[in-house]
Amino acid sequence: MTEDQARRWIIDRFGVSRETRLARLVEAVLQESTRQNLISPNTVGTIWERHVVDSAQLLFLAGGRSGEWLDIGTGAGFPGLVIACLRPEPITLCEPRKRRTDFLAATADLLGISEQVTVESCKVERLSGVRSIISARAVASLDVLFAAGAAVSDRGTLWLLPKGRSAREEVEAARKTWHGSFHVEQSITDPDSHIVIATDVRRRR
Repeated sequence: MTEDQARRWIIDRFGVSRETRLARLVEAVLQESTRQNLISPNTVGTIWERHVVDSAQLLFLAGGRSGEWLDIGTGAGFPGLVIACLRPEPITLCEPRKRRTDFLAATADLLGISEQVTVESCKVERLSGVRSIISARAVASLDVLFAAGAAVSDRGTLWLLPKGRSAREEVEAARKTWHGSFHVEQSITDPDSHIVIATDVRRRR
């Protein structure tokens, strides 16, 4: 997928106005990346494919589910700010690094989505309140994520967790500690990347 194809993918599914908003996000990320390490330098030239479309595809895996979304370890805004640009419901961006949360809050304001976006400068263990959907992109192993998010999830929570080649191995490792329904979907942006979709997650006794 070229960068032009990635932008067309967004336009075809979400419209020109959403693509324009995401272009402003991309510009903000690239500008801020000259001041702090937001994304890998190797992905600057493929930011629409590797970060924007890679994030946006989670909306289709959410299956139209409503309710508050929580993104753990949002970092540069992927997938959290992309989701907020494309979905009007509330989303919490949880990121422990202060410089990054300052960037996330300022960018949400710049994009005109600050009313639906809550930025929390802390680890997820400090949050409370069950969320409908939880995402985390390249943050930690499944076992660590499920444990860290125990206070903000229940058996009805949908987990959307982009992973690399090790997705199936992580699922098998997590099954030793966690019950749940686990499905692995291939990413549309990288044949070597996968997304773990989990529901009904609870610790084994």
